[in-house]
Amino acid sequence: MELLRDNVSSHKHFILDGFNRLGALRPVLFIPFSIMFVVSLFANSLLLYIVISQRSLHSPMYILIAGMAFVDLSLPLFFVPNMLLNFLFDWRGISLGGCLVQMYFVHFLGAFQSTLLVWMALDRYFAICTPLYYHERMALPRFLKFVIPLVIRNIFIVLVVVTLAGRLSFCFRNVIDHCFCEHMALVELACGSTAINSLVGLISVFLIPVADFLFITTSYIVIFSSVLSSGKSGVKALHTCVTHIVVMSVSLTIILVAFLSYRIRNGLPAAVRVFFSIMYLFFPSCFNPIIYGIRTTEIRRHILKTLTCCHSVQTMD
Repeated sequence: MELLRDNVSSHKHFILDGFNRLGALRPVLFIPFSIMFVVSLFANSLLLYIVISQRSLHSPMYILIAGMAFVDLSLPLFFVPNMLLNFLFDWRGISLGGCLVQMYFVHFLGAFQSTLLVWMALDRYFAICTPLYYHERMALPRFLKFVIPLVIRNIFIVLVVVTLAGRLSFCFRNVIDHCFCEHMALVELACGSTAINSLVGLISVFLIPVADFLFITTSYIVIFSSVLSSGKSGVKALHTCVTHIVVMSVSLTIILVAFLSYRIRNGLPAAVRVFFSIMYLFFPSCFNPIIYGIRTTEIRRHILKTLTCCHSVQTMD
């Protein structure tokens, strides 16, 4: 595919060229990523259906899990279909406007993967540490005090990051060494100083995922300390906490690896950076619904019941 010439003042069209060194083997990537995409769509849709259709699951904890499933269902839709077409049919082009729109929604929804874990940690804190006031504090009017500020934070920070990226001039290359419009992958193509973009990107990492995970960690330390000091076994109460901690640990590990891979470049192949950058957004969308479906007793029971009913209907037909 022919590149745009350097006599253009600022490129308005880009080529997504992630995993380009695989050459003829690049289309093979369609298979594993398409399998993950189908798993993500099916698992999150099933989890959403179970929570919405079962009145017994219409409690704050399960509604938050459904919120996580909605984010995990929506996020891949903004970059995976285009990425799969890229692998299979070599459709690599994207306009600057399309790139910025994709960047906004990918990073905006990605931010909610950690923000929802904050709300889940609050839910578990109120349920375990203040059980007598749980329903009062988790009532929608009161819980909105914790929801609205974080939603505004995510909207504002991601909007600033994307707006600053959109104001750059791209007069050198128009080939993005990635499979979707990741912030730093686009910024590094700009001519002129990108120090402010790098700084704002770094600040956004500390204000969203790092701040969220620090709050979550502190919340669970308080929860475990409360259970241990009260002398209660707390096994049932802590069961869901362990599930949240597993999800948090996996997400944080992938995010940190993806973040460090763009800051520590010496000897690290570009394909490795691209892989971890995709995985920190895509892997939780496959992993989260499976871990919640397996470890959350009520959800697991309803899933098995639903799948059994579907199998029975197919057998009768």
